[in-house]
Amino acid sequence: MTASGTVFVPDGDEAQRWAEEELSRPIYADAKPTAFDLWARDVAQFLADLFTPEGGGQLGPWAVVVVALIIVAALVTALLVWGVPRRSRAVRRGALDLLGSRDDRSAAQLRADAERSARGGDWAEATILRYRALARGLLERDLIDPAPGATAQAIAREAAAVFTNEAAPLTEAAVLFDDVRYLAHPGTEERYRLVADLDERIRTHTPELVTT
Repeated sequence: MTASGTVFVPDGDEAQRWAEEELSRPIYADAKPTAFDLWARDVAQFLADLFTPEGGGQLGPWAVVVVALIIVAALVTALLVWGVPRRSRAVRRGALDLLGSRDDRSAAQLRADAERSARGGDWAEATILRYRALARGLLERDLIDPAPGATAQAIAREAAAVFTNEAAPLTEAAVLFDDVRYLAHPGTEERYRLVADLDERIRTHTPELVTT
C-alpha cells in the first residue's frame, strides 16, 4: 500500500527478488531437517512398509523379522550416538511467538534491552523484557519445550522441573511478569532485580534434571 492509498503490485522480477530475500532469512535454514532426521524418517517408513502385504510378501516371515531386528538395532545405536532427532530449531525456539508477542530477539538481545529500560527507569518494561530473556534463554538451551501460546506460569512450571532449586523464584517471577504485563501494576527496581538475578542464576547454572 503506497502513501496515496493505491495498492502496489510488483512485477515478476520484483516479486522474485522479494521471495529470494525472504527465503534467505536464517529462520528458514534453521527449520530444515538434519541428515539424521531424514534417515530416521526413511527407516521408520521402511519398517512400516515391511510389515504390509506388499512389502513383506516378497520375503519369508523369518527374513522379515531378522531384517527388522537389524534395522531396529542400528536405529537404537544411532540414537545413543546422536540423540533423538531434533525438532526444527525454529519451532523449538518459538521465534515468532514468545509470551503473547511476536518477537525474534535472542536472549542476549532481550537482556540488553531490559537493562536499557532499567537505566531509563522504565521498570515495568524492564521486568517484562527480562522475563522474556529468561524464557528465551531456556528455549535456546533446549531445556523447555512449551506448547504454542504458553503462559509465563506454564514456562515457570517447565523450568522448575529442570531447575528444581529455583521452583519458588520461578513462580514468583512469572507472577511479577503477569502483574506488570497484564494487570498494569507498576514496576519497581526491586521487582526487576528479582527477575534479573533469577535469570542470571539460571543462565549460569547446570540443570539438575533435564526432562524430555
